[in-house]
Parts: sequence; C-alpha cells; structure tokens
Amino acid sequence: MVKYAQNELFSITDFSKQLASVIKNIKEQSIEKIGVLKNNKLEAVVISTDEYERLKSYEDIIENLEHQDIYKTIENRKTTPTSQYISLEQMTKEFGIDLDTI
Repeated sequence: MVKYAQNELFSITDFSKQLASVIKNIKEQSIEKIGVLKNNKLEAVVISTDEYERLKSYEDIIENLEHQDIYKTIENRKTTPTSQYISLEQMTKEFGIDLDTI
C-alpha cells in the first residue's frame, strides 16, 4: 500500500481550488504525488507526466516479458510427444473439474 504524507492528500474541493499550485508542485517535483479524497476515500492519484511515462514503460517491459514467456511455453509444447498428451476427460478427472459447472 502506498503511503502519503499529510501534504500529499487533498479533498476534492481543496484540490480543485488549488489545482494550479498542486500541478506546479508536482511538475517541480517538490511533491511526488497527490492523493485526491472524496468523502475521506482515496479516489485518484495525480503524478507527473515523467513518472507516468516511466511507469508505462515498465508496464510495456512486463507485458513483453509475459509474451516471451507464453511464446517459450508454446515452443516447448511443440516438442511434447503426442504420447504424453492428456485428454480432456483425463484432465477433468485429475483436477476434479466438472465441465457442467464451467
């Protein structure tokens, strides 16, 4: 769970009143993030565009790694002899799956 300093939390009313100064503080990196509260519940987080782009690049890297992992799994399965295949019936029995409930 992300922790917020007292100066990083704003009610939605205060946030809207102080929008220009809040954006300036985030841009100048005097504040890392802003948590916007509605009825004392965190509703949104405001971060700089640089931080957003950094996080998106990590997301892209992770997604690419997942695709590579799936590709490797598929390639490995291509080398599995058909004698080692498991039928759907065997698999449902082995894992206790009832196809009627799926």
